[in-house]
Amino acid sequence: MKRITMLLLTSLSLSVAFAPDIAAGAQKKPTTLKKHKHAKKRATARALKETAGLVVRSAAAVVMDQATGAVLFEKNSGAVLPIASITKLMTAMVALDAQPSLKEQLAVSDEDVDSLKGTHSRLKVGTQLTREHMLRLALMSSENRAASALSRHYPGGRNAFIAAMNHKAQELGLHDTRFEDPTGLTASNVSSARDLVKMVAAAHQYPLIREFTTTTEYQVALSGKPHMFRNTNSLVRSSSWDIGLSKTGFINEAGKCLVMQAWLNKKPTIIVLLDSLGKLTRIGDANRIKRWVENAAVPQRLLAG
Repeated sequence: MKRITMLLLTSLSLSVAFAPDIAAGAQKKPTTLKKHKHAKKRATARALKETAGLVVRSAAAVVMDQATGAVLFEKNSGAVLPIASITKLMTAMVALDAQPSLKEQLAVSDEDVDSLKGTHSRLKVGTQLTREHMLRLALMSSENRAASALSRHYPGGRNAFIAAMNHKAQELGLHDTRFEDPTGLTASNVSSARDLVKMVAAAHQYPLIREFTTTTEYQVALSGKPHMFRNTNSLVRSSSWDIGLSKTGFINEAGKCLVMQAWLNKKPTIIVLLDSLGKLTRIGDANRIKRWVENAAVPQRLLAG
C-alpha cells in the first residue's frame, strides 16, 4: 500500500513539474501566428505606401493595361498637345497598309530636307535606300528624311499620304489627333495621351514596327561607307526592360515625348509620356512607372499569401 501511495505521489509531482512547460507550449502557437499577421500587415502597408505616391513629371501621361484596357494611371490625359516624332508610328502604319515592295529603292530629294526646323540628317540628297531601310531608320533613329521619302513614294504622293494618316486616325477612334506632315517636325501634328494609347496598340499589331522600334542599332551603307544608327530610346538597351514597341519624339513645342509597349509584371502595358522637360525626365518617368506597377502587385500577393 505504501509503495502504491509513493508511486501516485511521484506521478503527481512530475505532472505538476511539467505543467508550466505544457501551458507555455500551448501559448507559443497563437503568439507566433499573431506576430506573423502583424508582420504581414506591416509589409502590406509599406507596399501600399510605395504605390500610392507615383509622381510623373511629364505634362501628360497614361499607363494602361493592354490586355484589359484598364487605365492604371493618367495625368492630363485629354490635353491636346504636339506629338513630334511619335507621328512616325502613324507614318509607318500608313506606309505598310499600302502593301508596297519593301525592296524598292527610294531616293532622298530636296523635298525631304527640313526647311522648318533645319534639323540635320546623314541621309544626303540623292541617297538611295530600300523602303525597308527607310522604315527602319524612320522608326529606330527617327530619321526625318526617311519618313518624308516614304510619304512621297506613296500612291498619290505626300498629300494623299497625309490624308490617309488622318483617315486612319478616324478609323482608330483618335478624336484628338490631327496630322499635317509625316515627320512630326510641325507643331500642328497633335494628339492626346488617351488617343496615343490607342495608336500604340494599333501600331503594335505590325510585326515590322515592333521589330524596327526596338532594334538597338543598325548599320547602313551610305555612299559606300558603313554608318551606325542607334535607337533614340536608351531603355531598349536596358536588360531590366522588356519592350515590345518604342518611339521617342522632340521638338521645342512638344517637349520630350515617349511612348512604349512593355511587359511589366508579366503583363503587356502601354506607357505614354508627353511634354517632358529636361533631358532625362521621360526616362525617369518611365522607370518610376515601372517600379510603381511592379510594387502595385505586392499587396495582392501579401494579402493572398
